[in-house]
Amino acid sequence: MDKVRKILVYVCKDRAAPQRAQFVQSITGHFTDSADDEVEVSCTLEKNQFILYKGDRGQRVPLKRPAFCPIKHLPATEAAAIPQDVQQRGVDVGVAIILQTANQRVLLTRRAKELRIFPNVWVPPGGHVELDETLLDAGLRELHEETGLKLEPEQVSPKILGLWESVFPPMLSRGLPQRHHIVIYMLLHSSLTHLQLQPSLRPSPAEVSACLWADSRLVRAIVSAVDGEDAEVRLDDQPDSISVSQMSADGALTESLMPLAVFISRAPASGPDVERVSTGTKFALELWLRTLDEPDL
Repeated sequence: MDKVRKILVYVCKDRAAPQRAQFVQSITGHFTDSADDEVEVSCTLEKNQFILYKGDRGQRVPLKRPAFCPIKHLPATEAAAIPQDVQQRGVDVGVAIILQTANQRVLLTRRAKELRIFPNVWVPPGGHVELDETLLDAGLRELHEETGLKLEPEQVSPKILGLWESVFPPMLSRGLPQRHHIVIYMLLHSSLTHLQLQPSLRPSPAEVSACLWADSRLVRAIVSAVDGEDAEVRLDDQPDSISVSQMSADGALTESLMPLAVFISRAPASGPDVERVSTGTKFALELWLRTLDEPDL
């Protein structure tokens, strides 16, 4: 048996044994009998395999891909043109943390412009799951590495909001797929407000260039700017500028104003990408908004 080097996605259906997902395989499409872009699945991390399945076991969560998912639309001829070393990567696993403060704000970070994958795009803190980690441990580690915030597992009441099928580049118009992930969006609750957490923010300049504590009103505007659609954005009397913490040249955080237009930008159908909130993040934030409407148990 090959030695496990990283956590990958495995899929199983109809009680069959889990099979390693192929790089050019649509994970969402595997579980749907149509062209639907969303399906409910169960998931588990066992023996360094992240297994997705449909069945009666386990809690179900939404799994979604964008309508323009490159893997969904990839012709066989173009799939064959993907280099073998890329095809052999399989489908990677990442965890992204939706950190909710006591006053109902969530932390978003802007990825450093030097990063190869989704540079200058706003996302929650997160990254790959390492071997022998739990999903929560991976999320807490990435949160600490990227932002300096250190939370203990017993403090956070974790909940998986949903799974996102992420491909880079995000559209075929920008080139053949180079990376394929399932991102696990995990909600964590902090007992502190964003003002209490702010002094502990120490972003890693290699990964993060700015931070934002978004309230629900801003989040509603963000998620209304659906990528691939041109419906009207829900502004709800939003100010024209949003306060963010940007990394200065000396590594310190400085407060500045950023145009609201950045956060309600949509992914362009062609040409270079723009600074925006990622499509997967919008999916997760919409799920987060729903939790605010759920009654307390």
